[in-house]
Amino acid sequence: MKPIRYAVMLAFVFVVCQAQSPVAMSAVSASPAVVKAAVNYTIHVEWKDAKKGTNSLEVVTTEGSVELDTISGAVKINDSDIPTTVKFTGTIIELSPVKGRLQLFLGRTVPYVTGATPGPGNSRSSSYSQMSVGLQSTFIVTFGKPLTIQTDDNGTVSILVQRGGD
Repeated sequence: MKPIRYAVMLAFVFVVCQAQSPVAMSAVSASPAVVKAAVNYTIHVEWKDAKKGTNSLEVVTTEGSVELDTISGAVKINDSDIPTTVKFTGTIIELSPVKGRLQLFLGRTVPYVTGATPGPGNSRSSSYSQMSVGLQSTFIVTFGKPLTIQTDDNGTVSILVQRGGD
């Protein structure tokens, strides 16, 4: 008779474990999703040029991509003023409440002559194209602390990223 009691006891343990297993699994799968609050970031870029002085741009954005093209001046080609622009594109991703990763392109468009045709008298007609030149890189920034990203004989470029709500 002892072997039968042992078999009944094993069957009882198996049934108890089977009954508890689904309860434990449903408790794990019911965890709530974490929702991240939206935050505004102010990105301030300043560049000091030996010839043109200090210039800056500032954008306010949320986490993700940002793009800015703005006219910064003109270059004369023959008798025409051809506009030049400052170009800023980037992506900001928060790594923690105090640091973020900023991937950016900071540059300008430069017109260049692609062809010239003689005109009446001594005049010339030129065709031109625009080329983007600048710095493309990724930086880890500390919110609220300026970061110098380039310094040479031509000037200095610095970035300040501030996290909204701080």
